[in-house]
Amino acid sequence: MRLSDYIANYILELLKANENQSVEIKRNELANSIGCVPSQINYVITSRFTPEQGYMVESQRGGGGYIRITRMCYNKESYIMHVINHVGDTLDTATVKAMIHSLAQQQAVEPKVLKTIAAAVSNQAYAVVPQEKRDLLRAAVFKNMLITQL
Repeated sequence: MRLSDYIANYILELLKANENQSVEIKRNELANSIGCVPSQINYVITSRFTPEQGYMVESQRGGGGYIRITRMCYNKESYIMHVINHVGDTLDTATVKAMIHSLAQQQAVEPKVLKTIAAAVSNQAYAVVPQEKRDLLRAAVFKNMLITQL
């Protein structure tokens, strides 16, 4: 298991153990206990605990500083709207994959429908579309497919 996976799983376990779906961590302390550099903790938090993935991250700098990670609790419809609202005008393949993964984790959309959405927004589906237009088209298709799930 990669170090970033280990850190992410550790934070997820902390979130599961906490009933209010929020956890405060001290970056340096967590880095020392895991045996990594603090910047590795930052990388994991900024790449795996994003609003698109259903998390809110707050940080307080200074001597008593912390990073608070909160898992947002939504019903299916609210979560789908949350994802739609975070799409924007363009959507790259890495971000859409993360959003699809998040929709699956939240069980907001049926797995079969997510497979269809993933196929519809894949690079293969846009092979004939000029490169500069793909992310624009992908965002529109993704939003429209999610709207049908409401």
